[in-house]
Amino acid sequence: MRVKTLVNWLGLLGTVSLLSYTAAVLFAPLAYPGYEWTRQAVSDLSAAGAPSELLWRQLSSLYGPCGLVSIMAVCLFIGGKLTQTLRVGIYLFAAMNWVSSIGYTLFPLSESGYAGTFQDVMHVYVVTAAVVMLSIVSLVVLIIGGFRKRRYPSLAIWAAVALAFMFIGAMAINIVPIEYFGIFERFSVFAATAFNAVLGVYLFHGFNMGKNQNNKVDCPVPAKPV
Repeated sequence: MRVKTLVNWLGLLGTVSLLSYTAAVLFAPLAYPGYEWTRQAVSDLSAAGAPSELLWRQLSSLYGPCGLVSIMAVCLFIGGKLTQTLRVGIYLFAAMNWVSSIGYTLFPLSESGYAGTFQDVMHVYVVTAAVVMLSIVSLVVLIIGGFRKRRYPSLAIWAAVALAFMFIGAMAINIVPIEYFGIFERFSVFAATAFNAVLGVYLFHGFNMGKNQNNKVDCPVPAKPV
């Protein structure tokens, strides 16, 4: 049994990040009179001037830092391991996390809802567009890399589930009545955070769980033929 290092343990911060975000989504509305989670976006809770802004920041204080530490620990661990396709997918997912963390901090919504200011335009049409694009590309690459020669089929399945939730959320918010916008918007926002936690769990186990044992993908030196 391989001894877990500090880097492996840092993967659990991905789960801490998910729990912090979940707490903010569930309890920040308590400080926002009249907030309707079924029709309003999650970002309304952290908008500048929103009554729930302070509580949101308190509850989600571990979300960003823990998520970034976890995904960067993953990037550090996989150097020279896995396959090139899987590494590229994870690096792109890490880039998405950085864009999300920095972008949404720099450009929160100016007020609850969309007021059309420069800040709002940057939030919705620049930061969100970049986050969505990087999320989709990274997950597609991970799906390809995981299923190719059945290297990491379980990781590919998790990536496919996350991608499916993103697409369901994105399509549904343009189809369902506005009264249900908030429900399906949460499909998308939780998909990336949850998948970050999944990668952290894989790191905790040294990326040995869900690996096809017939493929020596975690060793930089090819195994000698028997």
